[in-house]
Amino acid sequence: MARTGTDVLVIGGGIIGLGLAWRAAQRGLAVTVVDPAPGGGAAQVAAGMLAPVTELQYGEEPLLRLGMASNERYAAFAAELTEASGLDTGYRQTGTLAVALDSDDREELRELHRFHQRLGLASQWLTGRECRKLEPMLAPGVRGGLHVSDDHQVDGRRLCRALVEACTRAGVGFHRTSAAELLLTDGRASGVRLEDGGQLTADQIVLAAGPHSHLLPGLPEGVLPAIRPVKGQILRLRIPASYAPFLSRNVRAVVRGQHIYLVPRADGELVIGATSEEQGYDTTVTAGGVYELLRDAHELVPGLTELPLVETSAGLRPGSPDNAPLLGPTALPGLVAATGHYRNGVLLTPVTADLLAEYLTTGVTPELAAPFSPSRFSSKVAA
Repeated sequence: MARTGTDVLVIGGGIIGLGLAWRAAQRGLAVTVVDPAPGGGAAQVAAGMLAPVTELQYGEEPLLRLGMASNERYAAFAAELTEASGLDTGYRQTGTLAVALDSDDREELRELHRFHQRLGLASQWLTGRECRKLEPMLAPGVRGGLHVSDDHQVDGRRLCRALVEACTRAGVGFHRTSAAELLLTDGRASGVRLEDGGQLTADQIVLAAGPHSHLLPGLPEGVLPAIRPVKGQILRLRIPASYAPFLSRNVRAVVRGQHIYLVPRADGELVIGATSEEQGYDTTVTAGGVYELLRDAHELVPGLTELPLVETSAGLRPGSPDNAPLLGPTALPGLVAATGHYRNGVLLTPVTADLLAEYLTTGVTPELAAPFSPSRFSSKVAA
């Protein structure tokens, strides 16, 4: 049986695992990623909105600070990644417009604006006419909205391709297979047994397997909470050149109580998302999901029904019990968590990569990561 050792072993090659692997390799650590298809996962489906302010919900102030710190790093992160990989990430500083379609939605947005003001966040209240002046394709019935100039976008698929290439150039090793079992030595995580029969050892192991993180065989009970999969269906339309400009920024709304957003890409793609379904590990695209997204998007931007529908897909968001990520050392020595990012995986990639690379090289948990310690859930691990 082949045995190899490394400084850091990352289980999971999605956007989070790749980001921290790249940053750790840049700091001089020998890094190996285990994943049958690096660059896959939820980021292949995600719309890529970088929206810590317009995504804000009450009680999520620590997550807001984390998201804003990541958003502030994104321009430099994307530029550095493009230089390191030679590939474009689709990062665009577009801003986001959140609009209300009826009086109840308007009052909800008004209250959110007041909340933004109390927190000192930059968001601007607009009348319905002002919203339509910014985005003429909006429905005539739009009652008002919030313009957040610093909530931007990135293309998750392009970002993943760039991260795989940057990792490769930085010397990160890839084992394109699955981790079959976590191995322990004297009560410490020490390696993994692979599906292909190999075995890897490492000084530190990072668990970044999204909604499958807690299911790794050999993981002691109580180390991680269950990371539930939250299904999201999403649509991709094509904006013909003759229709441009169709939308110039991210647009989002609440329609019949359901959140919907439209993300226009520079290449003419329009992403519409997303459903939120507690359906286990099912990733089936359903007629109902497609219908609901198109119906609600049509109420927001009536003209989009003339656009070609080019793709439907579904992915799984990894949700922790409190919908905030698990970042840092777990109760099991040698095991580090980087999972549970829920709807913010793409947004939180730069800050997660930086914080965990710092921990992996220094052994000190950065202050910004402290509220997201996995120990907030873990019970004592049996010796």
